[in-house]
Amino acid sequence: CAEGALQEPLLYLSLYFKAHRDDYYNHLQNIRENGDWEGWLKFFLRGIHETADQAVHTAKRLVQLFEDDRKKIQPVGKAAGSVLRVHHVLQQSPIISIKAAADKTALTFPTVKTSFDKLEQLGMVSLLPKTRRSKLYSYTQYIGILNQGTEL
Repeated sequence: CAEGALQEPLLYLSLYFKAHRDDYYNHLQNIRENGDWEGWLKFFLRGIHETADQAVHTAKRLVQLFEDDRKKIQPVGKAAGSVLRVHHVLQQSPIISIKAAADKTALTFPTVKTSFDKLEQLGMVSLLPKTRRSKLYSYTQYIGILNQGTEL
């Protein structure tokens, strides 16, 4: 948050509890049977610590990804300015339609479409399977980073 990577703190403790399900239930049972609030609190705080460490690691990786991708976009030529604007929108909405990106960037639909084509050529975005309404593009590596460690 201090470095501007996140607008507000975000910890996903549910995943920690799911990954440590047996400990979670054992600590709850120990509270019921023995009043062991201290054991529960230690478990909970360990979860906060591990989750916070993971969140910081993820945020740093995302910031590095954004910087690396900006460097890849700059040599695109005169279209680089538009592509960078679309790239900036993808940082806020990693799955987005051309229309939504056009609305957020104030660029024309064709310009945004061309920008997505360039980003796709650079391997940064991929077209998701077509939905009934519109084509959706995914910031592939961004989504991949967010999904790491969630496979239980």
